[in-house]
Amino acid sequence: MRGLGVADTELSRSAGLTVDEVSAARRGEFSAAAAPRLARALKLNPAALVEIGKKNWHPHAANIVGVHQLTTPYGNGMTVNCYVIWDTVSGEAALFDTGTQPAAVLNFLDTKKLALKHLFITHSHGDHLDCLPQIQIATGATVHIHQNGGLGGVSLFNWGAQFTLGTLTITTRQTTGHADDGTTFIISGLEKTVAVVGDALFAGSMGGGAVSYHEALATNLKNIYTLPDDTLLCPGHGPLTTVALEKSHNPFYQPL
Repeated sequence: MRGLGVADTELSRSAGLTVDEVSAARRGEFSAAAAPRLARALKLNPAALVEIGKKNWHPHAANIVGVHQLTTPYGNGMTVNCYVIWDTVSGEAALFDTGTQPAAVLNFLDTKKLALKHLFITHSHGDHLDCLPQIQIATGATVHIHQNGGLGGVSLFNWGAQFTLGTLTITTRQTTGHADDGTTFIISGLEKTVAVVGDALFAGSMGGGAVSYHEALATNLKNIYTLPDDTLLCPGHGPLTTVALEKSHNPFYQPL
């Protein structure tokens, strides 16, 4: 509704529902009768929205060797993810976003005997770079962020830039709309393609279009959904998922 600029009264008319029914949905009250109408009015996939509303689907994406998700607390009951990804041959590692607990990251690196070479930021919102200075000082890793991020004293890149991590290759793709510097990092060289997507996409959902909802939909479709179906997706919040799972279950996915 925010992305499309639709108010309760307008949505109630287009969905054929009362304002009270729309308000109930906004409070999180699920109605199997109302949900498909709301979905069609909001250009969402009705079947996918009902499936999630009934709690009939939960992502079950298997992790792979060389990828570790760290989930740390942030704010009032929220959590945020960061990811350690490493080359199993050389032991060189990269951190994607920082989480909020540097000790958790540093302890994992120490336990696995990994050398952190790079620290990549998916976008410059506070929950994704909360403890950047502490980790940078402790490890000496090079910090990389898209030039739209506006951070000083770090390495800036343009979308399409590539990096190497031992035998792995890391490629950057534009996934803006949630943030001006939104970047998805594609990691090749592990058993499957891995994509760290930040807040561009979540399991069964997507990041809010704070900059542009339409741009967020478009860049997700172009630069995430075109990856191989078995690509492991690593979101900034919530569980791991895959491209195939999101094509089947994400209400925001609208194929061309």
